[in-house]
Amino acid sequence: MMDAEIVKRRKAFREFQDFDYYDQSKGHYYLMPFNFHRINDEREVLVNEVGDFLMVDNGTFEKIVNRKINKYDDKSLYEDLISNFFISEEVYSPNIDLLSNRYRTKKLFLDSFTALHIFVISLRCEHTCSYCQVSRVTQNKDKFDMSISHIDKGIDIMMRSPNKYLTMEFQGGEALLAFENIKYGVKKAQAEALKFGKEINYVICTNLALITEEILFWCKENSVLVSASLDGPKHVHDTNRTKPHASSYDLAIKGIELTRKILGEDSISALMTTTSHSLKYPIEIVDEYLNRGFNGIFLRNISPYGFALRTEKNKYNTQDFLDFYKVALNRILEINKTGVLFIEEFTRLILTKVLTPFNVSFVDLQSPAGLINGVIVFNYDGGVYATDESRMLAEENDHSFRLGNLDDSTYDEIFYGNKSQRIAQIWANETIAGCADCAFQQYCGADPVHNWATQGDVYGYRPNSSFCQKNMEIIRYVFELMDSDTEVKKIFENWLK
Repeated sequence: MMDAEIVKRRKAFREFQDFDYYDQSKGHYYLMPFNFHRINDEREVLVNEVGDFLMVDNGTFEKIVNRKINKYDDKSLYEDLISNFFISEEVYSPNIDLLSNRYRTKKLFLDSFTALHIFVISLRCEHTCSYCQVSRVTQNKDKFDMSISHIDKGIDIMMRSPNKYLTMEFQGGEALLAFENIKYGVKKAQAEALKFGKEINYVICTNLALITEEILFWCKENSVLVSASLDGPKHVHDTNRTKPHASSYDLAIKGIELTRKILGEDSISALMTTTSHSLKYPIEIVDEYLNRGFNGIFLRNISPYGFALRTEKNKYNTQDFLDFYKVALNRILEINKTGVLFIEEFTRLILTKVLTPFNVSFVDLQSPAGLINGVIVFNYDGGVYATDESRMLAEENDHSFRLGNLDDSTYDEIFYGNKSQRIAQIWANETIAGCADCAFQQYCGADPVHNWATQGDVYGYRPNSSFCQKNMEIIRYVFELMDSDTEVKKIFENWLK
């Protein structure tokens, strides 16, 4: 066989093109790293390494990479591509230092390290909510309340954080069932904060059924905020959050009003969880928050963890939640178009990453992931976990993300030990297949806990990931809304002021 024929056949089966194919000097510009995503049949979005984006007509990405954009005939687009670091007229962009500074700004949250320290002060609860993510108990406070010793040791570890600004959050169960332990923890943390030069925000998460004037006056004296649960109007809330022999909704509304009266209007936040029952009432849920004087709502899907999924009625498809989310978001935009500021908080978090140079503190939208870097959990029994979700897995006897314990684990063993190092290998979406080449990578995050809980693998597989499906579609929809309606874009920009 002739040598030329052999070469020809080898080329036909090559996995890579010849070197000449990759020689960018033949064009009028050089490509910088960026990806694209098709928004709809007419439009696509280009996104670079720091989250800058350009909305363009479909097919523009192909023209750019094939060097079919001309600086004279496509002057406006060409200038946008140059100024936003999509292309460069030199091998190395003269503005590469500016780009690197902006990238560092996106990752500044890593410098301060762990801010949120969750103390699961008690596993006891007097509610029997169907979607509860832990197997709550009602008795034996000595066994199911966090001990004073563990509170002390948790505070000691919290003070070791390099972050000056900390949050100490008390969760349950129902945290107020261990109110005396909360009082102890706040007093101890206040004294330690003076020694270590820390500034601490204190938050109690509660269903409000046990809230009293005495508790609230103590909260006022100690600058403690309240986070409550409100799933929607009475028929939704009472269905989701069962209180034996009482209306959970009535108690929650009474607690909200009392908290505002004593602590002030902005002293209480509320969080909803979307169950299969909630899916039928997106507009009613939004209106409930609006009518109750809240200036926003966090449309949160049910977490696929722990005790919650024992009940079949809590399971639903991600697409069902996305349909619910879009109807609710459109209702929120209608409210804003009347001149009333009302925010959807998950959308606002995404917009912060899309429209500003900054990152967010929300664990699910960080890369490297917010677990350990942003949050740590001290369980009632002294176990230390990477996130609240991984603590939920532990209630099902899955301790994959248990980092240590408060009795004999040191700070270094918890934060820099073998378990943390293994997690660190798969917590950055820049290095994960399916995320690394996704246009929405800069706006999303990595969640190995979710991957493990839903797919049985910490690395995960993006095509089957409900986390990926939800975030990608919401981000795509946000871009579509901004691109198709200038009034919506102005509303979104106003949410960031």
